[in-house]
Amino acid sequence: MRTIVCKAAGPFRPGRSPALHESNSDPEIRKRNPGGTTSVAGSGPWARRTGSVQAEITPRRWRFWAKRGEGAWRALSIGLGLFFGTASFLHGQAAGNERTIGIQHAPPEAYLPGEKLPYFGSQDLWDRRFFKGQGGEDRGGQRLMLDIAEGRARETADFCEQHIARNPNAMEARFNLVAAYCALGRSADAARAMQAALDAGLPLERFMAGPRRVLAPLYETDVFKQALAEMGSILVHGPLLGDVAEGRSRFWIRTFGAATFQVVLSRKGDFTDPLESSPAHTTVDADCTGVASVAGLEPDTTYNYTLIIEGKREPHRPEWRFRTPPTKATSRPVTIAFGGGAGYVPRNERMWDLLAGQQLDAFIFLGDNVYIDLPEESGPVHDYTYYRRQSRPEFRRLTAGTPIYAMWDDHDCAMDDVFFGPYVDRPSWKPSMWRLFRNNWNNPGYGNPPDRPGCWFQFAVADVDIFMLDCRYYRENFLLEKPSMLGPVQKRWLFDALRRSRASFKVIASSVPWALDAKPYSSEGGPDDTWYGYQEERQEIFDFLTRNRIEGVLLLSADRHRSDVRINRRAGAYDLYEFESSKLTNNGTHPHAGETLFSYNDDCSFGLLAFDTSPGDAKARFSVFNIDGQELYALTVKAGDLKAAP
Repeated sequence: MRTIVCKAAGPFRPGRSPALHESNSDPEIRKRNPGGTTSVAGSGPWARRTGSVQAEITPRRWRFWAKRGEGAWRALSIGLGLFFGTASFLHGQAAGNERTIGIQHAPPEAYLPGEKLPYFGSQDLWDRRFFKGQGGEDRGGQRLMLDIAEGRARETADFCEQHIARNPNAMEARFNLVAAYCALGRSADAARAMQAALDAGLPLERFMAGPRRVLAPLYETDVFKQALAEMGSILVHGPLLGDVAEGRSRFWIRTFGAATFQVVLSRKGDFTDPLESSPAHTTVDADCTGVASVAGLEPDTTYNYTLIIEGKREPHRPEWRFRTPPTKATSRPVTIAFGGGAGYVPRNERMWDLLAGQQLDAFIFLGDNVYIDLPEESGPVHDYTYYRRQSRPEFRRLTAGTPIYAMWDDHDCAMDDVFFGPYVDRPSWKPSMWRLFRNNWNNPGYGNPPDRPGCWFQFAVADVDIFMLDCRYYRENFLLEKPSMLGPVQKRWLFDALRRSRASFKVIASSVPWALDAKPYSSEGGPDDTWYGYQEERQEIFDFLTRNRIEGVLLLSADRHRSDVRINRRAGAYDLYEFESSKLTNNGTHPHAGETLFSYNDDCSFGLLAFDTSPGDAKARFSVFNIDGQELYALTVKAGDLKAAP
């Protein structure tokens, strides 16, 4: 055992520390987290407070080797433990503002009475390092909106004016200049700045979306009202197509204010013989979003569609068309593309048009979809981060004609390498992050609300069942004896769904790598954020597949900024192929790591799976394409190679 004394980090915002209370009756969760009821007061916006605790732990990564009883490994593990423990302690002492146990970080409110480990935190620094830059077209715009939200509008306006003078094409600075003027009560200046931004090429939907509380003064100006009248529509974002299966489809939209809408579909371009949805509503409580459902669709059929919003029919657009998937018995191959790592980088937004041209039956977002990195109650910065992506015409063309399914990961739900803990409603801001995610996507399900909200769900494309995991909402501290990434409720759901599935292929999608060597050790920490830190649960899932003779399983994953193909070996059972891709639009790149059949990180890329489930010859072809549409690699896996041992 080793003892270290560590420093505690202050909260992100005043008044944001949660009043913790026990709301979980699940005995499995209570057994893991016996801490009682407490409350922790907040402090200033960037204030830090220090305190010390005694923590006696044996980190899992060193226990792993100690269990094997090998003297050499044990000696090495102790040496490494002392080295990394001392380094972490010295780092915390030097910073003077962190509570660090092993290689993990957490604010004071993450520690429950009697517990030596925080129930939530991160393997990385618990700070705002992602908001250091100003004015950049990818992350810098978020910093500007954060400054406005926290009362620094005058400084933001000055910066934006100077930045635009140097770079007239700085679109995020143009947007935030309007927001800063609104916060300062300078409505006339905001209106003029908006018109200049529109003239420079920023779409009006950016301003219609908001954040509405920030831009409210703009909406009262004659300039905005005239622009809205000339646009002739209150459609802000979408349509975003989802849940296209078994004769149904769902359509998500965002409008300028609450509205009633319908979707009208037809197999004919002139919309004769139409099929209409029931009236649906966008609501203020759901950030002016709503979902309309249509049933009675024919399989393997192309439909055109349009919208009727507040009684006014929207002009049909070429991208407002889609093809329903075939039945399970069909011989037509189906294609599913996937990827993570979709940070907002304007020059890489062309990726969405490339994907739209693939004529996909589905596209899967595997997490790190927008990069928010602000773990607190959802607010203007969170909304802004979604709005700028959803206003891109390339993204709207993809989502209007391709069924979209999305899971979240650390950068979407909190910050880098976060573990959220096993509770439904703590930390207090966690439910608001889930509502933010739910409002901005069109999934067929979101966990098991209201008792167990989350982001897991299942969908099917012909004879392929896809199981989307939530690897964050109930993830426990990886330094616990047997930590869970999924939580007991989600894990039971997964096992039950796998037992029921009769599909030729079963795809289990995780936002983090399954392979234990996908992420190397580094100065920032080890690979515990992947399934490496949750090996017992990973093995439990693999053993379940073996014990229940679940056949046809393929694994998807993301998180590492590259595209990989790996094989997860299983004793006495077929090997599990893992296809990883997480550099859709990101600037950042992760180096190659571990044993792979293929690995690519030269540029942005996506993975593509083509399934042919013809009787007696079912197979899946995996390929990798870069952002220029060049196929870089292909591998075919036959269903016959994914059979249970006799």
